[in-house]
Amino acid sequence: MNKYTERLQNGIIKENPTFVMMLGMCPTLAVTSSAINGLGMGLSTTVVLILSNMLISALRKIIPDKVRIPAFIVVVASFVTIVQLVLQAYIPFLYDALGVYIPLIVVNCIILGRAESYASKNPIVASAFDGIGMGLGFTVGLTLIGIFREILGSGAVFGFEFVPDAYHIAIFVMAPGAFFVLAGLTAIQNKLKMPSATNTPEAEEASCTGNCAACASNVETCGQTPAEGKEEDNA
Repeated sequence: MNKYTERLQNGIIKENPTFVMMLGMCPTLAVTSSAINGLGMGLSTTVVLILSNMLISALRKIIPDKVRIPAFIVVVASFVTIVQLVLQAYIPFLYDALGVYIPLIVVNCIILGRAESYASKNPIVASAFDGIGMGLGFTVGLTLIGIFREILGSGAVFGFEFVPDAYHIAIFVMAPGAFFVLAGLTAIQNKLKMPSATNTPEAEEASCTGNCAACASNVETCGQTPAEGKEEDNA
């Protein structure tokens, strides 16, 4: 597997921003009342991710280290403005549906995180593929949540209704429905032993022992499992 394919697989599966890393929860929970909204937000973020990753990678040797974060924000904000104007001009219904969450892409932790951890340290092409992978992973996550919420709440998928009104569960197109669907999908991930934020080896290693006083007094034992703590005590 070459590094470009690995970047795609990493973003879509291994480090999926929505289901594995649990990043970008604000737009994930706010705009996924329908599948088309989730798809639109995901693709908009993907475009910003790809373009900002490429430009930041190209400028990585020029941007001073002390001002890298403000510089990243300026780059991201520029591309977000372009995407916002394009949506307003050519896809006004999606622009109206996403509303304030389009400009909030500027401070999306996925974009700034990839800029800081990958694009600022790697070549342009690799950074572009990293943006594609993470963007598609985010898009898949939002669209999947939107599909479940739309089916359960509106009896439709992408606006095509196939469930009678009597069987609609309105709460799923409201704010609480986003939490219910996300929790349900995460539970399925855990059941199937798929990568998620709650069943990775890192999450298990960092589990709390319940002994907060001991953890505060001895930093070396912080993050150990109870079994590990007992083994050290016995030693």
